[in-house]
Amino acid sequence: MSDDLVISECFARDGLQNEPDFLATQTKVDLLDRFSAIGFPRVEATSYSNPKAVPQFADATEVLRGMTRREGAFYKATCANLRAVERANADHDAGRGANEISLLASASEAHSQKNLRSSKAEQWQRIADMAKAAGGRYRIIGSLSVVFGCPFETYVDPGVVAEDCARFLDLGVRHVSLGDTTGLATPQSVKSLWRRLETELPDLTLIAHFHDSRGSGLANCVAALEAGCCWFDSSIGGVGGHPSKIKYGGGFTGNVATEDLVNLFEAMGVDTGLDLDALMTTVEFCEKVLGRPLYGRTARTGLSPLIKEKTYA
Repeated sequence: MSDDLVISECFARDGLQNEPDFLATQTKVDLLDRFSAIGFPRVEATSYSNPKAVPQFADATEVLRGMTRREGAFYKATCANLRAVERANADHDAGRGANEISLLASASEAHSQKNLRSSKAEQWQRIADMAKAAGGRYRIIGSLSVVFGCPFETYVDPGVVAEDCARFLDLGVRHVSLGDTTGLATPQSVKSLWRRLETELPDLTLIAHFHDSRGSGLANCVAALEAGCCWFDSSIGGVGGHPSKIKYGGGFTGNVATEDLVNLFEAMGVDTGLDLDALMTTVEFCEKVLGRPLYGRTARTGLSPLIKEKTYA
């Protein structure tokens, strides 16, 4: 299954956006080089966010210039507005940019106002303008937040989610990340939505992006896998959530921990195609970089001894 399974490492973007202290540019480059060496087919590299809003990514251009790229891998930069795409284009055309970008939308009106500071209608117009401005340079990922529930509106209609996914597809965006932004998904809701979207929008590649806010992240990943999903987002140590200056939802906001997801899939006999030795060493490096133990259980217990033919030191 490793030919089909695509795990994206999100530590350097989704993870670091939640960190209040600026991480040195060279450290970010070192992280990205490690992620490439592990064999991730997709890596979230940085964001073209406004540095005043998210200071962590003020060095986006320098990070992209300094990193080493693995042949065949995709390195994503997040873009929230037209100015961000213009910056991405400049770096791309200079030969140092991302080869994948994500365009952000929210499934709820209230979250769009809070997170993107615009109405849904305004943001969708921006997305249309951004997709046009990208000019075919990248693989574009539609990133849809609060798909399974909103911290402000609570219930999110799956029909609205389907409409938003169809909007992405109409704009030529064939990959959409379904974000469980505050951990409200359940295995039942995941399977139901996946089956609906695969029936209604068969040309769309769906990406599972679950947060572990309520301890259900891994269960939801398995549910998505069983529903036919092959694309997953995760973050080493389970770090991430929302930008440090923007607060919504309570308690733990982080992502599914990559090491826990990989351990579970490998123990189930699902080949991730990743270097487990390098992964576990990089988990230790990430904890050192942030100066604290992170949230992954596998970092404390080690990989499952049931995993066959792959060991780590």
